[in-house]
Amino acid sequence: MGWIDISTPLRGDMLVWPGDDAVRVEQTLFLDRGDTYNLTHLAMSAHTGTHIDAPRHFLRAGAGMETMPLDVMMGPARVVDVNDAEAVRACHVPADLKPGARVLFRTRNSTEYLGRPHFVEQFIYVARDAAQALADARVALVGIDYLSVGGFSNDLVETHEILLGAGVWVVEGIVLTHVPPGEYELACMPLLIPGADGAPARAMLRECRD
Repeated sequence: MGWIDISTPLRGDMLVWPGDDAVRVEQTLFLDRGDTYNLTHLAMSAHTGTHIDAPRHFLRAGAGMETMPLDVMMGPARVVDVNDAEAVRACHVPADLKPGARVLFRTRNSTEYLGRPHFVEQFIYVARDAAQALADARVALVGIDYLSVGGFSNDLVETHEILLGAGVWVVEGIVLTHVPPGEYELACMPLLIPGADGAPARAMLRECRD
């Protein structure tokens, strides 16, 4: 099986966090109009679509994107299916996680909310008790299938602070609609933006080979 792209395509009508500027993807030079080359202009928040949260996003003394260990974003990863109407809870965190594990949560966000044209405030998030269980397990990476690992009205700050404070890197905005739960190999590379609190990323999965 080849690689499955689990990234959110960048386009002008994509979902953004309330208050963020809309994404602008605009071609400014055109070969067909006599320009020397085609040129595309891109403008957006670093936390748009599929992206990585650096510790600096919620921690005053947190490190920026340039400190991210590359090996955290590449290697075995587990996709965990969570059928809960509100949140990923501590009971959904696998008990056999080993230090350094990568965990991606597939929720109803993938099947119900990602396809909607407008932001959904009641998206499924990682509750603070689940965040603490993941931190206690010393996982390296946690991913979620909407724009934030913390909820819009609940545990936004708390979940981020628990995970980022424990050295867990966070991947948000992944698309797991057609990805069944199981063991995979992850490749997820964010842009290198020194000092930034986050960065857009391209993320891919493929089934683990025997």
